[in-house]
Amino acid sequence: MTRRTEQRSALRQALQEANRPLSAKELLRVARGVVAGLGIATVYRNIKILADEGWLVPVIIPGEPVRYEVAGKAHHHHFHCRLCDRVFDIPGCALGADRIPAGFELDEHEVVLYGKCADCTYKDAT
Repeated sequence: MTRRTEQRSALRQALQEANRPLSAKELLRVARGVVAGLGIATVYRNIKILADEGWLVPVIIPGEPVRYEVAGKAHHHHFHCRLCDRVFDIPGCALGADRIPAGFELDEHEVVLYGKCADCTYKDAT
């Protein structure tokens, strides 16, 4: 059993409140608001602990730093904003089992959508 620390609690809080995948740098920035002096090595160490515990999972976006999100969410995909570099959850899935060719056996899949998030679209319009 691992002990709870103020740093780990701050990371958990940051991930829960963000409600979207966060990179280690994003986690550091947010969690420093709770724990001043928090360092990137501590963030990575606690990411590993939280992942080993099964509390968080990595989100892989090709060509980007790994993001992390709280484990246990229903199946979903991700949207990567090319302007602000944030990643958002897209609930549900448009790929049903009927889309898989006969004789194929699907283990898992990941779909990443790219574009501008609502905040960046609004900023461009003003």
